[in-house]
Amino acid sequence: QVQLVESGGGLVQAGGSLTLSCAVSASISSINALYWYRQAPGKQREMVAGISTIGSTNYGDFAKGRFTISKDNAKNTVSLEMNSLKPEDTGVYYCHAIFPLGSEYGSSWGQGTHVTVSS
Repeated sequence: QVQLVESGGGLVQAGGSLTLSCAVSASISSINALYWYRQAPGKQREMVAGISTIGSTNYGDFAKGRFTISKDNAKNTVSLEMNSLKPEDTGVYYCHAIFPLGSEYGSSWGQGTHVTVSS
């Protein structure tokens, strides 16, 4: 299994920036895809951004132009840089990995890191 540990959450004012980091217990070059998801209070979990093995990225509509996902193969980390934060970005941010598991795929979730954006 792959363990994921997020860090970098906290309290920030609207318009500010925050960078989240996710430490991955396996070589991320062997992981099919890494994602950041978030869950606001009372809402469903939603995809924020994803990055593939070859580095292609995709973003939720709300994240385009403000958030950037990146990975460091040498450090086995995936980061989420968040700019121009809004109060509606408040929530728990989770790291998610999809990886080969035998002839199938496995997935793992981190424990989440809290982000609070004050107005």
